[in-house]
Amino acid sequence: MASCSSLSFTPISSNSDPQKHSFSSLVPSYLSHLPFTSSHLSFSKSSSLHSRQTLFRTHCRRVPPPNGASFLVLGCAQKAEPLRIMISGAPASGKGTQCELITDKYGLVHIAAGDLLRAEIAAGSENGKQAKEYMDKGKLVPNEIVVTMVKERLNGPDSQEKGWLLDGYPRSSSQAKALKEFGFQPDLFILLEVPEEILVERVVGRRLDPVTGKIYHLKYSPPETEEIAARLTQRFDDTEEKVKLRLHTHHQNVEAVLSMYKDITLKVNGSASKQEVFGQIDGALTQVLEQKQGLWQHRGTQQISM
Repeated sequence: MASCSSLSFTPISSNSDPQKHSFSSLVPSYLSHLPFTSSHLSFSKSSSLHSRQTLFRTHCRRVPPPNGASFLVLGCAQKAEPLRIMISGAPASGKGTQCELITDKYGLVHIAAGDLLRAEIAAGSENGKQAKEYMDKGKLVPNEIVVTMVKERLNGPDSQEKGWLLDGYPRSSSQAKALKEFGFQPDLFILLEVPEEILVERVVGRRLDPVTGKIYHLKYSPPETEEIAARLTQRFDDTEEKVKLRLHTHHQNVEAVLSMYKDITLKVNGSASKQEVFGQIDGALTQVLEQKQGLWQHRGTQQISM
């Protein structure tokens, strides 16, 4: 495997010592205007290139310089940053469905604070033990514990490499500020908006199959057989009264968070079909990606000769 630790290369037509030619000294001025297409080269871990940089080899025509030597053009370009997305929506807004569609298409790491909390408790981690103490007493888990869990997950190697989709978090301005202080700023904040009467209907009609764990809806997604229908149960908090209380809390939290992300918020009509909802989200994410790629191509390209 070739090493780029010294960043030294040899001109193709030259017999000179490669150690005498530094990376920066091999860029002839008459090649600076040439476009190029790239194919990856491999480098060892000792390379002094930044971890997000890749050296590219190009296929280009021979360019006759003044001294008659031939040059192979290389470029050193910074890899475009992955997507960083937050999504928020009330109970039964279809957020879970959209998270699945987004992660399937874009390969983002799906991060939900509730899932992290349960996983930390199950693993018996220090954060999990502290959280469990509060939960066992019927108290809310303090922000600093949850923020720490989220921060560690966002900093995970897979999240950094693939990008992340933060689901239902932050839920307050203090949580949003804490994430900003840790350096986490989303490219897009997606808010699914659904009229309250539709949300209530969706929640009240939900039923759980205790055998398979599958969620049904009496109107929109009824059970396949009478046998399944007979064993379905309803969650204790899926009543109209409790749903309206949860919605009130959700709306208060969202208003506080939106002030932090007002310039990057995408409001989507969540009462449409899941395909239509995803179509709006997909279009926005594609645009963000194109902007990132354009910025990468504009900033990240250097040309060198060899």
